[in-house]
Amino acid sequence: MPCTLTTRIDARTFAKQHLLDEQCQRNGRIKHLYIKPANKFAFSALFDIFLTLKKVNIFVFSSLNRNFALILQHVIITTTMITSTEFFEKKNLVDYLRKVPFNVTPCSLYSAPALYDEMMKDYHCKCCYDIDVYRHFLDKGKHTEDEMEMLARALHDFAIGKWLDDFLDQYDPKQVVGVMGGHSMLRNTPTYRSIVLLSKELTEKGSLMVTGGGPGVMEATHLGAWMAGRTIEEVDEALSILAKAPGFKDEGWLQTAFEVIKRFPQEKYHSLGIPTWLYGHEPSAAFATDIAKYFDNSIREDTILTVAFGGIVFTPGSAGTMQEVFQEAVQNHYLSFGYASPMVFLGRKFWTEEIPVYPFLEKMMEEGKYKNLRLFLTDSEHEVVEELLKFRNEEA
Repeated sequence: MPCTLTTRIDARTFAKQHLLDEQCQRNGRIKHLYIKPANKFAFSALFDIFLTLKKVNIFVFSSLNRNFALILQHVIITTTMITSTEFFEKKNLVDYLRKVPFNVTPCSLYSAPALYDEMMKDYHCKCCYDIDVYRHFLDKGKHTEDEMEMLARALHDFAIGKWLDDFLDQYDPKQVVGVMGGHSMLRNTPTYRSIVLLSKELTEKGSLMVTGGGPGVMEATHLGAWMAGRTIEEVDEALSILAKAPGFKDEGWLQTAFEVIKRFPQEKYHSLGIPTWLYGHEPSAAFATDIAKYFDNSIREDTILTVAFGGIVFTPGSAGTMQEVFQEAVQNHYLSFGYASPMVFLGRKFWTEEIPVYPFLEKMMEEGKYKNLRLFLTDSEHEVVEELLKFRNEEA
């Protein structure tokens, strides 16, 4: 059985009792040590042990933080002899991973309370976890060349990806529906309300709604999921609260969202937001119950489109939404994941006149330059629901 270390003192005592006996090591009586650090303090304390090692094999066990244990095994414990220079290089790395303002191995997806912590308790507070991480992100550079910072971000995003996989395992792939659209859409517009009602109905019928986790269309989607099971009158009451701060740059945008959450609490329905600190100036939607927030936007963008096997609803947007339309078209054209999912366009005038993407895709289909696309165009949120439910209920 491994020796369990729970504090720095435990580790140092262990080192003193079992490793500092040079005579014992010279006689070769210690060949293998099995150590189980129970928390991050014991992990740190392992360095006290490494300083005393001669030729001892170390095996680390940890159910508490598997990823960090693997890091230690990779960067330190693969060798039985370590120079003082090598030791301090590794120690500096782990010290850096511990001091960044984010957990490099988060133990779950985020939630609004996790990101906004103090702000949700005190609406006048201007600091929170999310803001602290974004400031650090800007300070180190959006595309940093600092190797330790690169590793910290990569480890964080890897862990988020693993938790996201675990979360999605709860759902049939065709239950997962994505909504794409502009981040600048105001809360007091008819289209915003339409998206809220669309998302509300799909959520009530078993869909998991997924967006890029930001403001505008994305927030409307998560609000709809949050208000699932409630009356239209209650939805309109929530919208009247949010209308006090229509755009995400308006004073009180987050605070009014917190007010709605407090006024209409719920724990039954889930929705998934996948935002990024690359666009950290856009606050994450507080109505998303589960938030996979990444540093790397390319991973995040691909993930949103990849997980929405139940189809994607494209609502009016700009350059980012256009990019997502053609990324999704490529996946469907090549049947990258075994079948093509519906591409539903909400807003006839927008998609045929203002930005005529829909007729272009139809033309490419007719000419055989695009294949397998399942296109649908409508002005009705109820028709969107019918189309997506029809697809979900089709036999494979």
